[in-house]
Amino acid sequence: MLDLEELTSVADESDFSGVAVVSRGDDRTAVIVSGLADRASRRAITVDTLFATASATKTFTALTAVSLVESGELGLPTTLRELVGDQLPHVDPTVTIEHLLGHTSGVGDYLDEEQLGDVDEHILGVSAHTLESPDDYLPLLAVHRQVSSPGERFAYNNSGFVMLSIAIERAGGKSFHGLVRERVFEPAGMQTAGFLRTDDLPEAAAIGYLENGRSNVFHLPVIGGGDGGAYLNVADMDAFWRSLFEGRIVSPAMLAMMTTPRSDLPGHDRAYGLGFWLRPSGDPVMLEGMDAGVSFRSAYDRPSGVGYTVVSNTSGGVWPLATCLDRQF
Repeated sequence: MLDLEELTSVADESDFSGVAVVSRGDDRTAVIVSGLADRASRRAITVDTLFATASATKTFTALTAVSLVESGELGLPTTLRELVGDQLPHVDPTVTIEHLLGHTSGVGDYLDEEQLGDVDEHILGVSAHTLESPDDYLPLLAVHRQVSSPGERFAYNNSGFVMLSIAIERAGGKSFHGLVRERVFEPAGMQTAGFLRTDDLPEAAAIGYLENGRSNVFHLPVIGGGDGGAYLNVADMDAFWRSLFEGRIVSPAMLAMMTTPRSDLPGHDRAYGLGFWLRPSGDPVMLEGMDAGVSFRSAYDRPSGVGYTVVSNTSGGVWPLATCLDRQF
């Protein structure tokens, strides 16, 4: 049973800056809106504010890849080497699209989150403004050697999803960002979702803030890529969940494959499919992300049809409310 009073209390106590909604179909059973989208101008966050999604974008990347599989332009057994040649010389030639989707590729990671430390202190290995498209990451990716054999084990991997975005461009013959819009955002009715420049955000978007009060503009790629960075609002996520399970993005059979647990994470009450976080039972289905000045969690319980989305323009803003909702979910 949803306890709105508890949610509101948690939001107040944690100084929440963002939006949280709980929905069943078209009906919202709870809405919490708090904080500032731009602290300098004192512009308030609204329910329509656009937020960065960090690694939740990986799910949109995965769905784009699987859509290309369904249209015959890409195959799950296709190797990355077939599409990128020798541009990534240290990647095992047997790494496939399926390995990349399931975080079992074993490729070296340009952003190894196990070694990350404080996300607010992380600085990219190249200037953030140079990263606008998947190919821009090649110099970052090419220097990392294979860590484990493909298929050997699950290891959450940002490089793998950047590589997946490169493969999507090669197979789809269009820009990665355009293909995500064409294959996911448009069929899902995600009207405001897109990849925005962090150094030129529209007024509708929230600026991300570090704990020290500065913006995150120097910490993230200027335009998000395959591993993270799309912007959207909570209405977009409501539309996403409805459309996803109505078969408007990929077929029900493909979605079932993507949301079947493949890799368990002992001690974390989590599993992973292909592009989706799951409970070991398979329900609910989750998208999650965190970057400097960004935190995001959205979950959908298939049996009940209830979903929630919590977005914040601070690095840790989402977690107190998400933890509370998980208890009530």
